[in-house]
Amino acid sequence: MAGCASRRKDPLAEVRAVLAPTGRLRMGLQLGSPVSITGDPMSPDARGVGLELGRALANRLDVPFEAVTFPRSAEVLAALREQRVDLAFLGMGPERAREVAFVAPVLHLEQGYLVRAGSGAKSAADVDRAGMRVGVGAGSAAAAQLGASIKDAKVVPAATMNAGIAMLAAGQLDAYASNKAALYRMAASLPGARVLEGRWGIERFALAIPASREAGLAFVQRFSADAEREGLVDRAVESAGLRGVVPPGTR
Repeated sequence: MAGCASRRKDPLAEVRAVLAPTGRLRMGLQLGSPVSITGDPMSPDARGVGLELGRALANRLDVPFEAVTFPRSAEVLAALREQRVDLAFLGMGPERAREVAFVAPVLHLEQGYLVRAGSGAKSAADVDRAGMRVGVGAGSAAAAQLGASIKDAKVVPAATMNAGIAMLAAGQLDAYASNKAALYRMAASLPGARVLEGRWGIERFALAIPASREAGLAFVQRFSADAEREGLVDRAVESAGLRGVVPPGTR
């Protein structure tokens, strides 16, 4: 009887052991990305959709939350795959879905192009032309999609978003491709830069856990659906100042 009472006191024990085996929920976040996290992870002023979702899931599991930051989304993916982190909020894609376990997406962003001051490009349709050099984050979900859609322009990998900004400013790139939330943030640090009208794709973001922990996937899916239905995702989007969100009727 005492054993039964003990189990009833902690109904989350089993799922907690799967999703946060160290006793903390370690979330991999791409530092500098408003989709993931901007600002000092230790500061209450830090913002990001991934950050807010991770904090809320840790609260639901009743475990401490730990932000583990990386400069590139590809490094976040690797850390999740290798179980150095327990959770991430990542752009989805077929290759990534073979490496980690995703729940349903809750955020859809336009993918577009950033061009420097003086560029003659007016819209996304002007970029895929012979002689154009298009930067994209190495190992990002956008890189895989862009490589499949670009026909005539040359795709140039950039190690980080900051590297992409520097390459664009130096004239080594004619455009930079990413989701528009990232592009508008990049534009703020490059005087005269413009995010072009139109889009070349849509990037879908969802929570993901290591593939070996699929026993906890249903719990994360319920949490994610609740976060979307109860407005947590929308509030996090607004708090982070995300632009380029695709409304449900235009996806």
